Amino acid sequence: MATATNSRRASQKIKPDEALNFYREMLLIRRFEERAGQLYGMGEIAGFCHLYIGQEAVVTGVQACLRKGDQIITGYRDHGHMLACGMDAKGVMAELTGRIDGYSRGKGGSMHMFSREKNFFGGHGIVGAQVPIGSGLAFANQYSGKKSVSVTYFGDGAANQGQVYEAFNMASLWKLPVVYVIENNMYAMGTSLYRHASQTELYKRGISFEIAGEEVDGMDVFAVRKAAAKAVKHARSGKGPYILEMKTYRYRGHSMSDPAKYRKREEVDDIRSHNDPIDGLRGEILDQKLATEDGLKEIEKEIRAIVKEAADFALASPLPDPSELWTDVLLETK
Repeated sequence: MATATNSRRASQKIKPDEALNFYREMLLIRRFEERAGQLYGMGEIAGFCHLYIGQEAVVTGVQACLRKGDQIITGYRDHGHMLACGMDAKGVMAELTGRIDGYSRGKGGSMHMFSREKNFFGGHGIVGAQVPIGSGLAFANQYSGKKSVSVTYFGDGAANQGQVYEAFNMASLWKLPVVYVIENNMYAMGTSLYRHASQTELYKRGISFEIAGEEVDGMDVFAVRKAAAKAVKHARSGKGPYILEMKTYRYRGHSMSDPAKYRKREEVDDIRSHNDPIDGLRGEILDQKLATEDGLKEIEKEIRAIVKEAADFALASPLPDPSELWTDVLLETK
């Protein structure tokens, strides 16, 4: 039922527009997260802040396979998912800084912002909590006769949560249109996958529930897109859930407060030097003459302007009035 694949940047013919769009999307996530890290250091972002740096190819490749009406839901390392589904960088940054113009009016912060318009259902701070919710979204799609797919992201640490397997069981039993994307960045907080999981091939976790799955090179956006297209088609056609284990890597600590002393600097540097998703795509673009160095520099300039505008907008936005503490707590019905 489960299969492993390994497609590390095999030479492939790629479409110029698609390659440049992927490059632009991943670069936006990278530069946005770097700026968020700076604002956290300046004290402009409070509480928890989990950066997505290094994992950009996963959400970018998956998002390319979705269509209007499909939903995504994830855990707390979520800023990249927001940007990939089209949420405005200004609104995301304003929420991170706790401002009234943020997506949750400054009350949700890094881990709890939503966009019904973009079908982004969070950002969830409880480890693994999004998995049964994402399965519930798939049930709603099936029940209402929609052909929409719920893409539910979680990490290798969350893969050990009991509620994940309860969701797997029901999703398989009812053949729900859900794709489970395990973003395996090799560390659950500060614990290596090989210390916290007896079965380290996480795509096999669905075998006992008869859920198909495969391992994917999550540092190669084209490998991600190819696998995601297969998984989404499987779910949308009524065949039930599918598991994609994305082998990826985070460059920063678990959160901004984590010095990440549990791994050697050489390990991180090796991934950055030889397996970076953005540098890898950049090399392919130049090798295939899909753009020039100057053209890529223009994209970089464009992205930096977007991120600067987002940061400036956030810092200029007012803080919420204290009365906002009492809003959106209860839903009043007539």
